[in-house]
Amino acid sequence: MDYDKLKGVIEGLLFISGDEGIDAKEISEITEVSEEVVVDVIEDMKADFRRAGRGIQIVEVAKAYQLTTLPEHVPYFERLATSPGQSTLSQAALETLAIVAYKQPLTRSEIEEIRGVKCEKALNTLLSKQLIREAGRAEGIGRPILYATTKDFLEHFGLRELGDLPEPPINLDIEEARLEASALFGKAEEPSND
Repeated sequence: MDYDKLKGVIEGLLFISGDEGIDAKEISEITEVSEEVVVDVIEDMKADFRRAGRGIQIVEVAKAYQLTTLPEHVPYFERLATSPGQSTLSQAALETLAIVAYKQPLTRSEIEEIRGVKCEKALNTLLSKQLIREAGRAEGIGRPILYATTKDFLEHFGLRELGDLPEPPINLDIEEARLEASALFGKAEEPSND
């Protein structure tokens, strides 16, 4: 594989691996390039990012590589996170919020089972916007966190109580469920402070 193409593939793999990261061995297996070459390419990419003054960096945490933002840019990220009305919920966050609203309390794995995809980022977004909260721990192995909606959720969507939610559709396929979530929560901008 061409060196520049390999760099692009590795950058993409780092991006889609998210917070979990990906180790050199797995990258090696996916790209069919030796682990040593993968490590060399990643070190070269780290240097490229620094030289180019990029807003992201590659870090190694617990033997897994991740893309992260630069610590010196934190004040800008905080401004984005606290600016009212500037962000809306993603489709994934809307779907996750609808599931939590109708099925609460439930665990991340239960949400992922319903959605069919990972939802860690969506949960973090909803937690940061205070639309959901940790509502205790489930019984069983690992005692996973249970999630439920908050008072802010009710206020934001103009609900007196959870019983005011519209009846969920029955026997809905996943595409219809996505459209339903958008219809219910589609105007879900970040809660304002007024």
